[in-house]
Amino acid sequence: MSWTPRIRVGIGGWNFAPWRDNFYPAGWPEARELEYAAQHVTAIEVNSTYYSAQKPATYAKWRDTAPEGFVFSLKASRYATQKRVLAEAGESVQRFIGSGIAELGDKLGPIVWQLAPTKVFDAQDLERFFSLLPDAVAGLKLRHALEVRHPSFASPEYVALARRFNVTTVFTDALERFPVIADPTGSFVYARLLSADSSMPTGYAPPVLDRWAEAARHWAAGAVDADLPRVQPSLQPTGQPQDVFIYFINGAKERAPAAAMALLERLNAG
Repeated sequence: MSWTPRIRVGIGGWNFAPWRDNFYPAGWPEARELEYAAQHVTAIEVNSTYYSAQKPATYAKWRDTAPEGFVFSLKASRYATQKRVLAEAGESVQRFIGSGIAELGDKLGPIVWQLAPTKVFDAQDLERFFSLLPDAVAGLKLRHALEVRHPSFASPEYVALARRFNVTTVFTDALERFPVIADPTGSFVYARLLSADSSMPTGYAPPVLDRWAEAARHWAAGAVDADLPRVQPSLQPTGQPQDVFIYFINGAKERAPAAAMALLERLNAG
């Protein structure tokens, strides 16, 4: 094996006012918040790319600010993912891919295509959308993750389609809000943990963080976590080691950095 799988743990973005009194040191310059965050977590999911295009120089600046081994996951443009007919998103997909994301180089993580909660699973439409997703840009291999939010996606037909196109299905822990699908459909694992509790200093109780650390290790080894819900339990993963991306991204967002650092401590203690 010519590479070592990594478990990366991070947060959503880096500019968030409440973090200025519980994560960033007092008086820390806002212009240097990415620098500080990138020293304390190992990945960041960028949300601003969902709302508007960024300039190539912006991606280059992010690349140069973050340390070696750090990665940025990017939420793809809403103009591609919020269409009623996803098969018509070709131009928007290409515009996003060609907007300068290649400037991130080896710090480019997965691209997250987040569908609307109202988007119902349509196999033909989704197949055509998957065929629009390029394998590479400027010589960089691209990795795609799909976040589904309608219960109709919790079906064997969807799982089979995503596996055929090697698109990872985003796992979330928000069972009461979105379908929870832990089936292995791509060559890496992408988890967005959305259920932080503001009453917990680390967002999640220590035993729950212990369980996420255990799940992360299972995923990195190419296994599944038996306690997480799957649409097709009989489907087995490849057993090949794989990269894992875990983001504390929602819920009590003010607790996200503490949650990420607590999970990293557990993983590093290993």
